[in-house]
Amino acid sequence: MSAVSDTIVSDIRAASRHLVRGLGFLDKTIAGTDLSASSVHAILEIGLTPGLTARELGERLKLEKSTVSRMLKGLDKRGTLIVKAVESDGRSQALHLSDKGHLLFAEIDAFGDDQVRRALSVLDDPSPEAVAEALTAYSEALMPKTTEQLLATNDTIVEGYQTGMIGDIAALHARTHGPIIGMGPTFESVVSAAMAEFMTRIENPTNNSWSVLDGSTVIGSISIDGEDLKGNIAHLRWFILSEKLRGRGLGRILLHKALNHCDHHGFDEIHLWTLKGLDAARTLYEKNGFELADEYVGDQWGKAVTEQKFVRKRL
Repeated sequence: MSAVSDTIVSDIRAASRHLVRGLGFLDKTIAGTDLSASSVHAILEIGLTPGLTARELGERLKLEKSTVSRMLKGLDKRGTLIVKAVESDGRSQALHLSDKGHLLFAEIDAFGDDQVRRALSVLDDPSPEAVAEALTAYSEALMPKTTEQLLATNDTIVEGYQTGMIGDIAALHARTHGPIIGMGPTFESVVSAAMAEFMTRIENPTNNSWSVLDGSTVIGSISIDGEDLKGNIAHLRWFILSEKLRGRGLGRILLHKALNHCDHHGFDEIHLWTLKGLDAARTLYEKNGFELADEYVGDQWGKAVTEQKFVRKRL
C-alpha cells in the first residue's frame, strides 16, 4: 500500500462528513419517514433479505443486541414486521415484512433511488460508473475484516479440546496477568487446576471452548462452562489472547462464538469474573451486553486484587 498524503485523508474525511449530512443521517428522521436511521436500515435489510434473524440483523447494522431488540419491538408495534420461529432452532426468530412493511420498504427504496439519481444528474466528471466503483471499494475497505482475513496464514480458530491447551492457556494467563495478580506459581496453578477439571467434561453439550492456534500452540482462547453455576447460567471462562493477536478483532470473534453458543442453548444469563483495570476487555464485554454486577477485593490468586463480576442477561 502506497503512502497517502495528509491532504487526501483530510479531503476524504470532509467529503464523508458532507455525505452523512447530505443523506440526512444527522436528522431525527430519515428517508421521508418518521423513523430513525437504524430503523430505516432495518426495514431495508429485512426487505432485501427476508428471514434474517435478530442476531444477523444486529451484525449487519453493527448494533448491540439490546438496541436491536428495542428497535424491532417498535417496528412490530407499527405493524411492519412478521416474526416467525426458525424451524431448525425454536429459540431464533426469522424477520419478514408485513404488507404494511413492504409498502414502507418501497417508499424508502424510492426515496433513496431519487437521492442518488438527483446527485448523479449534476455530475460531469467523474462518471456515475466511476463514482459507484470508488464508493463500493471505499465502503468495503471500511468494513471489519472477516475471520479469515483477520487470521494470519498459519493461525486458525478451532473448537473443543486441543492437545496442550491447558498448559498453553495457563501460561498465557500467568504472563498476561502476572504483573497485576502477582508473579509466582499460585495464580498459574489455580488456572491449570480449574481448566483440568473443566476439560474432563468439555464434551457435554452445554460446554465448549474456542481457540486460536499458531501451528499446534494455543495463543488465544475462550470457554463456556454451562454446568458449574447451575440455574441455567453460563460461565464465561479463560478468555485470553496473546499479545501478537491483540488489536486484530479476534477477541470480538471469539466472544461472539461463545455468546452464540449460549444463545443457542437458551441460557438465561452469562456470568464472568475479571480483574479491575483490564479496560479493553471491559469495553468489549459492555459492547456485547454485559453489565458490572459486583466488585470486591479477593485474594484467591495469592495476592489481594479487585475482582469484578459482569452479567449478561437474555433479552
